[in-house]
Amino acid sequence: MPIWVWFVFAGILVSAVMAVYTARKDQVQEQDWIEEQGQKYMERMLQEQETRSNESSENNEQKDPA
Repeated sequence: MPIWVWFVFAGILVSAVMAVYTARKDQVQEQDWIEEQGQKYMERMLQEQETRSNESSENNEQKDPA
């Protein structure tokens, strides 16, 4: 076999390895981003619950002047 065939074969193998490596790296980065966004969402939900809870208790205090 000519030498250029071996170079082409090596290039295909290197490309395949790099594609798998990059895909895994992307998957890890995407998972980290999803977890970060989920954490931010949960923090906003808790803040909203606290705000509604405080508003509800203030409304109850205003209605019951006892």
